[in-house]
Amino acid sequence: MNTSNISKASGHWLLAKMGKRVLRPGGKKFTQALIEALHITEGDHLAEFAPGLGQTALLALKQHPASYTGIEADADAIEILRQTIIAPNVCFIQTSAAQTGLPAGSKDKVFGEAMLTMQADHRKSAIIKEAHRILKKGGSYTIHELALLPDMLAEPLKAAIQQDLAKAIKVNARPLTVPEWKMLLQQEGFTVKKVITRPMNLLTPARLIQDEGFLRALKVGCNLLTHPRERYRVMQMRAVFKKYKKHIGAILLICEKQ
Repeated sequence: MNTSNISKASGHWLLAKMGKRVLRPGGKKFTQALIEALHITEGDHLAEFAPGLGQTALLALKQHPASYTGIEADADAIEILRQTIIAPNVCFIQTSAAQTGLPAGSKDKVFGEAMLTMQADHRKSAIIKEAHRILKKGGSYTIHELALLPDMLAEPLKAAIQQDLAKAIKVNARPLTVPEWKMLLQQEGFTVKKVITRPMNLLTPARLIQDEGFLRALKVGCNLLTHPRERYRVMQMRAVFKKYKKHIGAILLICEKQ
């Protein structure tokens, strides 16, 4: 990704450039909840879709799985991941999550965060279908995404939120309501075992300190103060999140392949 053009840079990479490490909608606590929900054992073969900067991968690897495979389409992310996470049981593949090239039934657990939200609905289905294909029977698929609230959100408001989000973060964000997420997963053969939702306060000061720690949060704030173009973009994102605060949340869905 060329970050020289700040006006076109995707929101998550822009925040990473400013020093933010936790880029998931539900924050650090939701990522930790995802790892706990996976119940990773030393015999597990894991796959993560779109590991990004590798923060969740590091948490998963602390559980000492048998192997970990990261599927990442972004070339810049792949380069960073391969330089920072080096272990004999770890590999990163630059390819689409919809076509991983991994053998069918080769993984015990598959997970991903804030990546399905950024896909068109047909692409969401293709990625979920691929997760189902590479999982063993009884394997778990756990995702951490953006959700629209409440369940029966009016279509005009839903369209407005999706449009404003896409403009602010420069990615075609298409979050779904809780029932829509569940239906999508069920249509591709998963049983949804548990659903947890949380407010999406990614850019609030309190969440920033909670996720990053005081010193890192201070560093992010200083970087924004000294980079006016980046600060303008971040404030645009924050304004959209604040505008739709009641209607945008984080969701964790824990599923199983039957």
